[in-house]
Order: sequence, then structure tokens, then C-alpha cells
Amino acid sequence: MLFQSSIRKELARSFGATLVVLVTIVMTIVLIRTLGQASRGFINPQDVMLFMAYSALGRLPTILTLSLFIAMVSTLSRMYRDSEMVVWFTSGKGLAAFLQPLFHFSWPVLLVISLMALFVWPWTNQQTRDMQSRYEQRGDLDRIAPGQFQESSSGNRVFFIDRDLAGDQASNNVFIAATEKGKNSVTTARSGRIERLGDAQFLMLSNGQRLENMIGQTALKISDFEEYGAKTGNSGFFNNSAPEAKLLSTRSLANAPTRGNLSELAWRLGLVLAAINCVVLALALASVNPRGGRSWNMILVLLTFVVYNNLVNLGQSWILVGLISFANFLLVLHGGVLLLGLAWLAKRHTHWVFRLAPKRQYTPSVVRAIESRQQ
Repeated sequence: MLFQSSIRKELARSFGATLVVLVTIVMTIVLIRTLGQASRGFINPQDVMLFMAYSALGRLPTILTLSLFIAMVSTLSRMYRDSEMVVWFTSGKGLAAFLQPLFHFSWPVLLVISLMALFVWPWTNQQTRDMQSRYEQRGDLDRIAPGQFQESSSGNRVFFIDRDLAGDQASNNVFIAATEKGKNSVTTARSGRIERLGDAQFLMLSNGQRLENMIGQTALKISDFEEYGAKTGNSGFFNNSAPEAKLLSTRSLANAPTRGNLSELAWRLGLVLAAINCVVLALALASVNPRGGRSWNMILVLLTFVVYNNLVNLGQSWILVGLISFANFLLVLHGGVLLLGLAWLAKRHTHWVFRLAPKRQYTPSVVRAIESRQQ
């Protein structure tokens, strides 16, 4: 009990500290990326925090796996450095005996990673896609903010309003620049209001002027109007195209085993299997060279995780293009990593030493006997 409780307490402290640091770093990166998307008009600025929350949930399995990996390696390395491992070894605990407390501590984290990768990941993707679709498919006038030039969804019009009139869908000092049907036009009006006819949305302008000219010609047509209607787009509906694989549930991916669905399923299962393998790899890689720096072991851990995670992502592309099958990829990559980790752990547990066979040494009397026979 003392053996397992002491290890679990230190693992909990190290895992919590590592998780806080990684979450802070990831949230900072997500914030910068989200603000960039909001500034380019891809998402609603009012939904930035919600979009960040969904993005963080989608990245949580990778964050948890890396936090667990770093926490285990750092804890075991600290025990080597402070000679605590020597105490446990002399008390009859071999290196393989650490697998039980490590998995006993990590199974709740592995369960959370499995739930996040298999169920929460497609849900967060669907939520973020719905948010983007609602924002992109809203009416052109819904995009406009007073005092700002705003491009329409089709890209052929630019709108500007001075200010909104309170209590009504109307505005003062409206400006519209458009390029359509081979002509350029600039329309200004003292006021405007929004009217909807069915699914269509119209901007009704009052007391304004319209300038038109054909593209490539110098002739200019100027007309004044008391009221003028300009269609600004449809109310907006969601796209009914086939959903992407990352938006489908894990059960839907398994029921429709296309290449795209199998590649996404392999990636989700890969996150779970990689987290399990990292527990074995952490025990196999944890060691300290007293003559070396403390950072070398952590660099090796980060390099191992980056290579493993990139192979999982690369395998998703290989399955998609048909270079490898779903079952073979899981068996070769994750099964191979598990066997490699267990083999390295067995080598350290049993103190295997790989040496070349030494040359045979002969005594002088044997050498003289061999020479006499040859003569």
C-alpha cells in the first residue's frame, strides 16, 4: 500500500501541474487563432469564447495524453535521481512492478481520453461547424456594423451605414458599391430600411442617388430616386451536402466503412491506443544519467510523443488514399509501439546486456600444442 500510494500522490501533483501549463499554452494559441478567424469574418466575434471552449474540448485528448506522459516520466526520473528506485528495488520490487500503480493512477484519465476522442470530438466539430454556418449564411445586412465597410457574402458588394435607427430595422446615410452584370454602380441614400419578401431580403433606400457605368467604358449614368429597392440575399439556410467524417459519430463511422470514415475512425481509436501505450513507454524511457543533464530525458520524451502523434495523423492520410488498410495500420503502428515498449521494459527489468561474442583466449601451452600439431 505504501508503495502504490506514494507513487500515486506524486503522479497526481505532477500531472496536475503539467496539465495546467499545457492547457494555458494551448488556450493562448487557440485564442490567437480564434481572434484571427473572427477578424477575417469566419466566425462571429460574439462567439469567440464559445468557439474557444469547443476548440479546447476537441484538443483535450492530446493534452491529457501528453500531460500523463510527461508526469509519469518526470516522476519516475525524480525517483531515480533521488535514489528512491534503489530502495524499492532492494525491497523486492522490480521495474515491471511499477506498471500496476501507473495504470491504477491513469485509468480514469484514459477513460476520459476515450470518451473525449470517441464521443465529444465529433460533437464539438458539429457545434463549431453550425456556428460558422450560421454566421456565414446570415443575410448581408446582418453582417453590417455601423461605421464599418462590410463585404457581402457573394463578394460583389460593399455596404456602409452611418448609424442604426433605434427600434427599427433602418439606418441613416447608406452607401452601396457593387460590381455585377458587367457594370459598376455606387448607390447612396439618406436612409434605408429592411423588408423581407418570402426568403428574399431587400434594402429599401429613400432619397438617394445612383451612379452606373459599364466596365471598360467611360460613360457614366447618374440617376436620383425617392425610393429604390436592392436585393441583399436570402435569409440563409444550412448546406445540405454530405457531412464530413469528423462530424459523424463513432457509431456512424463504423456502420459506413468508407475510406474517409475508416481514416477518421483510425485517428480516434489511435488517440486512445496511443494514451495506453504512453503509460508503457513512460516506464520504459524513465531513467536518469547522473553525468548528463536533466533536460535530455524530457527532450527524448517530447520527441517520442511528437513522432508518435505525427504517425497517427499520417496514418489517417494513408488510410484515406488506400496505402494501408484500417486493421493493418492499427496493428502495425500501435501494436508495434506496444511490443517495442514491452521489449525495452523487459530488457531493463531483467538487465539484459547485448554484447558481441568475445574472442577465444588461449593459454601459452595451448598455443604451443596447436603449433606443434600444425608442424
